[in-house]
Amino acid sequence: MKSKAPRIMISAISSNSGKTTITAAILKAFQLRGNKVASFKAGPDYIDPMFHSKIIKIPSRNLDKFMIGENNCRYIMGKGSSNIDVSVIEGVMGYYDGIGTNTSCSSYELSAALNCPVVLVINPSSMAASVGAIIHGFKSFRENSNIRGVILNNVSDAMYGYYKKIIESNTDIKVYGYMPNLPNCRLESRHLGLVTAEEVGNLESIIEQLGTQALKTIDLDCLYELAAGSAPIEYTDPNISYIDKTKIAIANDKAFCFYYEDNLDILTQLGAEIVKFSPLKDKELPEGIGGLYIGGGYPELYIKELSENISMLDDIKEKVSKGLPTFAECGGYMYLMDSFTDKEGNLYNMVGAVEGNSYMTDSLRRFGYITLTSQNNNLMCNTGESINGHEFHYSDSNNTGEAFLAVKPESVRSWKAVIADETKFLGYPHINFMGNINFAENFVKRSVEYSKLTVRGVNKI
Repeated sequence: MKSKAPRIMISAISSNSGKTTITAAILKAFQLRGNKVASFKAGPDYIDPMFHSKIIKIPSRNLDKFMIGENNCRYIMGKGSSNIDVSVIEGVMGYYDGIGTNTSCSSYELSAALNCPVVLVINPSSMAASVGAIIHGFKSFRENSNIRGVILNNVSDAMYGYYKKIIESNTDIKVYGYMPNLPNCRLESRHLGLVTAEEVGNLESIIEQLGTQALKTIDLDCLYELAAGSAPIEYTDPNISYIDKTKIAIANDKAFCFYYEDNLDILTQLGAEIVKFSPLKDKELPEGIGGLYIGGGYPELYIKELSENISMLDDIKEKVSKGLPTFAECGGYMYLMDSFTDKEGNLYNMVGAVEGNSYMTDSLRRFGYITLTSQNNNLMCNTGESINGHEFHYSDSNNTGEAFLAVKPESVRSWKAVIADETKFLGYPHINFMGNINFAENFVKRSVEYSKLTVRGVNKI
């Protein structure tokens, strides 16, 4: 397959440079001009795509070379850019930052895989000609860097011309505009990054301000031309074949909201009807389901409400114990354990579908990419099968599971992870089904089997 996919990547020299804010501003500004816009996020992050999706009103998707491979990144880019005027990819960390000490799986390598022009966000405060040296260094650090321009962040109108002259007279890089300091448009952060889009009460107002400002101070015409000049990308469609009908319940509220859009798409393509529910507000699981999927999120922030919804806790425990195929990641896995202990030492009862207690810590635990290899036959796969994943959590548990061996790339470090048997796959790692579609197929097959048994009355409770 081949796709034109007009596209640009917004990257930066480091984290906390303003990539998300400027990406949001550009998405909204293009939308205000009447352009059809798609958005993507480099790497495994869940939160930034939520902001993108709120702006463009269609799902934003992740592009992660480690988790899903180069061809699938091109496939998702091509599929998601169909009938779109311009696609905007938000980079991850600094442009060249990847796994370990090299550029593996960095935004730079993703831009190369997608043959995508790149615009760097840079804050030139407290610099003069040195800003030109930094930009020149970034462009020349690797061959075919794809860096075509910069956008200046936190720059006043009075200083913009000064910095633009320095950069364009000392480098061959174009300045595509700037964003001033907008204190009323700051997006707050917490331990896993930005707060989620649902938690920002005045998000629509913030986005409107950002977009309006970008229309004034960012050269959208030239960005549009840059994107339109992208060479076509080629890819092979993955093999995703319909299996049968089933319903899979998806936990979806403020406590559980971390899902890769392509995970849900794949389940749907395989035959699953996605039925959303709230562990915070609903009293029991949806009727007639064949599977249960509880993603990550911030359950620790809503632990009291979760623990007090006893009818939901009891219903999930009973159905999981009777064989309901269940997939839970990170926060969802914590929710299914016996209990949770907060930083003050307060103990809260959880579902109790598996033994153990989870608790908050002061630092990230087992952070980063991993390859998971199965040590047994289970819901998702057979012994020896593998999938790449990612861990990102400040909590820990006294029962992290032993069904998979987790190995960090380019490292000898490994550990056992995931509680998994014929009906369960529960653990801290996040996975993307595009990395091994067999995992999704097996989950749906088991859900279909459970649904049929329920219809015949075998699983009635």
